[in-house]
Amino acid sequence: MPELPEVETIRRELAKAIKNKTIADFWSDWPKGVNPKPAGLRRKIKGKKIVSVGRRAKILIIKLSSGEFLIIHLKLTGQLVYKVKETLRQTQGDKARLIVGGHPQKGGLGNLPNKFTHYIFSFADGSKLFFNDLRKFGWVRLVSQAAIDKLISSIGVEPFDKEFTLNNFSGIIKKYQSRKIKQVLLDQSLISGLGNIYTDESCFCAKILPTRVVKTLKEAEIKSLFVCIPKILRLAIAKKGTSDNTYVQLDGRPGGMVPYLNVYGRKGEKCKRCGGSVQKIKLNGRGTHFCKNCQK
Repeated sequence: MPELPEVETIRRELAKAIKNKTIADFWSDWPKGVNPKPAGLRRKIKGKKIVSVGRRAKILIIKLSSGEFLIIHLKLTGQLVYKVKETLRQTQGDKARLIVGGHPQKGGLGNLPNKFTHYIFSFADGSKLFFNDLRKFGWVRLVSQAAIDKLISSIGVEPFDKEFTLNNFSGIIKKYQSRKIKQVLLDQSLISGLGNIYTDESCFCAKILPTRVVKTLKEAEIKSLFVCIPKILRLAIAKKGTSDNTYVQLDGRPGGMVPYLNVYGRKGEKCKRCGGSVQKIKLNGRGTHFCKNCQK
């Protein structure tokens, strides 16, 4: 699943692609992932203009000229594909320009729409936004400002929020003394946007084993982790995210964060900091990477 840096990368690219465009149509063959149902959603959004493209944690928030919001969650295998209107020359042989972001599946970009396509937003200028989803876990919802406020309040503090202070961060994790620190960091109701990759990287940055129980952490270690989390996320956003097997950014290129990863995906390799060996274990069903030599 894409984490905060990956979704932020998609948001920035998508904003450039669809802002100020007018929605001409909507189609879906998977009603379970749409609220309201496809026909109702189509009626409500047809003729509305895209005002802005925002994000909260891992959820894309698209504001419409009606004052309502389209919210999109890619979940595990969601992929957004923006396609400009084809010209006559393109239909005679040239490929139309595609902008892709999310979790591409083999054949997912061919002959759009295809078997992976479950939602299509058509715009007045002839361009389209396809939502492909292999596992069909992703969803699209139309909600009010009140619902957005409720959504935001139900999600934990984001590392870039002004509320993300050392005192608040310390208070959050200390409520769960018997949990392992990685479990706390992955809980989206407590701290939003972090996933497997950047939790492992943040713990490495702070020299803390992700398996440490919260009550064993010293104040200095908590402070170090507090500093490391936004530092790692900012670097990942600057590098346009991590490409982990299937993830690409919205322009179709792999994210540039991979060379800067210290432990994630580096099982058996030398630690860049101390020369020890990077290990991988399962922690609550999640692959967890660390260097036991310099993380304590």
